[in-house]
Amino acid sequence: MASKRKIIGAGIAVLAVLTLAGCLGEQGSARGGSVDAAGTWGDPSEDGSPYLELEDDGSFSGSDGCNNLTGSWSVDEAEQVLFENVASTLKACEDVDDWLAHLSAATVAGDTMTVLGQDGAEIGQLERSSDTPST
Repeated sequence: MASKRKIIGAGIAVLAVLTLAGCLGEQGSARGGSVDAAGTWGDPSEDGSPYLELEDDGSFSGSDGCNNLTGSWSVDEAEQVLFENVASTLKACEDVDDWLAHLSAATVAGDTMTVLGQDGAEIGQLERSSDTPST
């Protein structure tokens, strides 16, 4: 009887470790498939220019050229970058096209990120920063 309890206890422990390892693996990186979107897209040093900085931990920050953007990102099975929990400041800015504030998803081809809006249509493109190594 004690032996059976030890086997069941060991099985539960193994299952808990495997479950925890799976969760940690998903949290540690937003990468999926062959898409590596982490890095800087656009030029943050150029005033009034849109950019995104995608971190390995799945968070992002950036600007639409006027307002600051933050949120999270991940890559789905179709190798599309998905933006979630997007928050933006709401400053009024003259002569700024705030297209990036409407991001929902993106595709990456080489050093070009094509940003998609809520309806799935292209709303703009950002080039990978020369400071970000492409893989």
